[in-house]
Amino acid sequence: MSDAILWDYPKSSASYQLRIALNLAGIDYRIEHVDLLAKEHLGVDHLARNPQGFVPVLDIDGHRLTQSLAILGYLDTTHGLGLLPTGPYERARQTALTHAIAVDLHPVCNLSVAGFATNGEEPASTNWMRHFITPRMESFETLLDNFVQEPFCCGSEPSLADIVLMPQVYNAQRWGADYGSYHRIKAAEKACAKHPAFIAAHPDR
Repeated sequence: MSDAILWDYPKSSASYQLRIALNLAGIDYRIEHVDLLAKEHLGVDHLARNPQGFVPVLDIDGHRLTQSLAILGYLDTTHGLGLLPTGPYERARQTALTHAIAVDLHPVCNLSVAGFATNGEEPASTNWMRHFITPRMESFETLLDNFVQEPFCCGSEPSLADIVLMPQVYNAQRWGADYGSYHRIKAAEKACAKHPAFIAAHPDR
């Protein structure tokens, strides 16, 4: 049995990111399901793991870690994943690209945020998601013009940008947000869809 435990909800974008990274690192891990729809993340047990009541939570190397970007940084450092370049300028550029999704798009499409804004009603929920996903994916597409795709977002191997992008591609498909004309995103999506680490991490797998 693996010592690593991922407290996870399959359709959580942040959890999806960690599954990809854990797979890239070749880490054997066990998933413990936290049902967000049943509000298990607000129960006493999960709040003891993470007082914020968020997933994912990762138990690894004798540590308990929260916040997906922080955990991705830990995995990158401890397993040499090369998710960001070492040079300060290129590192800053790729971090900014990553944050265009992870910081500017992901939070407003969080289940709790969207649910509060729309009362979970339709078509308000779908309209909310489409309103934010399509234009912010367009911005990401434009930012990709400054990178060489070979074929991933920033080169020949998956980067942090690919890891944060693919959950939002899934969300775009799920909510019917149009991104079909964003050819660079589509190219990265195609490359990731063939990579075993991304395939195994997919929420519908």
